Order: sequence, then C-alpha cells, then structure tokens
Amino acid sequence: MSCIVPFLLVPAVLYPMARTACRQAHRLFPVHAYPRSADARVRTVQNVRAWTATAATCLILFTYGADESLGDIQLQYLIRVAATPWLLLLTAPLIILVVFRLVPPAVRPAMRSGLAFSGRAASWYFGAFSLVALLVPVMVVMGMGGLGAPGSAPPLLFFVLLGPMLWALFFMVFASLTLVPSVFGVSRVHLGLPALVTGVLVWELAAVNLAVAGLPPGPLPLQIGAVLGGPASVTAVAWWELRRLRTRSGVTFRAPTNDQPPPPA
Repeated sequence: MSCIVPFLLVPAVLYPMARTACRQAHRLFPVHAYPRSADARVRTVQNVRAWTATAATCLILFTYGADESLGDIQLQYLIRVAATPWLLLLTAPLIILVVFRLVPPAVRPAMRSGLAFSGRAASWYFGAFSLVALLVPVMVVMGMGGLGAPGSAPPLLFFVLLGPMLWALFFMVFASLTLVPSVFGVSRVHLGLPALVTGVLVWELAAVNLAVAGLPPGPLPLQIGAVLGGPASVTAVAWWELRRLRTRSGVTFRAPTNDQPPPPA
C-alpha cells in the first residue's frame, strides 16, 4: 500500500497544475484570435495532408524500422519539438522584414499593429520556453548530485523549482497547440504570412531532422521520397493557399491587405 500512495499523489498534483496552465494558455491565446487559416477548404486540406503524412511515417517505421528502438523515435520527435519554436523565432522575423519591404508604405502602419500582437504572444511563449530550458539543466545537476547528500542542494529547493518548471512546461504545451500552427498569429500582420513562413520552416525542420537522425529506414528511393515528400507537400499546400488568397481576395505581398482580421477585443 505504501508503494501505491506516491503513484496516486502524482496525478493528484499534476492534474490541477495542468488544468491551471491550460486555462491560462487559453485565456492568453484564444483559438479564435489565432486562426490557422481563414479558408475552411485550406484547413481541410492541411488536416488531410497532416494525417496522411503521419500514417505514411508510421507505415515506413513499422515496415522497415525494426532496427530503431522506441527511444530513438521519441528522441527524434523531441528534437523536432524543441527545434520548431527556435526556428520560428529566427525565421519569422526575417520573412516579415522582407514582406515589409515589399508592401506599399501606406500599408505598413496597420501591419505594425498586427506585429505588436504577434510579438506579445511570442514573448509569453518564449518566456515559458526559456524558463523550462534554464530550470531543466539545474534540476538535472541537482539530481545527479544526490538529493540530501552532503554538499548537495536541499530536497526542498529541488521541489520548489520543480513546480514552476512543470507549470511552465504544461503552459508551453497547451500554448503550442494554438500558437505554432498559426505561426503566432502573423496573419494579423499579413494574411499570406502563415503560409509563407510555414513553407520555409518545413524545409528547415527537414534539414535539422536529416542532420540529427539521418535518412529514414527503407530502400533508397523510399528514403528520398520520405525526406522530400513531407516538406514538398506542405510547400504545395502553402502555395495553393497563397494562390487562393490572390485569386479570391486580391491579397498579394505587393498589394494592400484589405481583408485583415479585426484586432482582438
């Protein structure tokens, strides 16, 4: 019975922590204020492409990935999850700067107000991300030193740091569900920016994954298709989204964006 008590206490502590982090993330980043795309048909195609890519990846791993352990697959996934926010932070400002140079000067003041909206979201998100990144190494070192051992940090300090780290981690996970697909709401800067940033970001992620994990399992033609197929399909959907914006709404990167969504209430 004494061994069961800790296992019962863990969910009892983590659930309210996750619940408050989820509530705060939804309050700061409501889904309606950070749309992935204003076009319902585009959203449908994006979802179909994402599920198809996931199914294809699982099929390749089940068929040819017998030599890869579950730990290797999890490590690759965690690397992609960790790399995506930082690549967004580096890529999005450069693309936004290029778009600012392309649009007429009369449009730029409205784009700056949208940029402030996205900047606030990015600040909250990367604040939580940085807190987790700072606390994890500290707590690993404390744990390796042996909690309660002579000269080590007191156990109380470890658990005092553990609470904020777990809350920030939960907050970051729930915020990612809204912010990462919408690219931090940059559609308020320009309606074409989410598609443009996504089309660039997916190739960066493919390069990171290839450098870290190498080629996927299987015959060489299948390996090349798996490496290029995902980014190419995302780019094709992004190009199609930009084309629909141009033909249906007259939105281009050199024309005023008259169909900007309203600012948040």
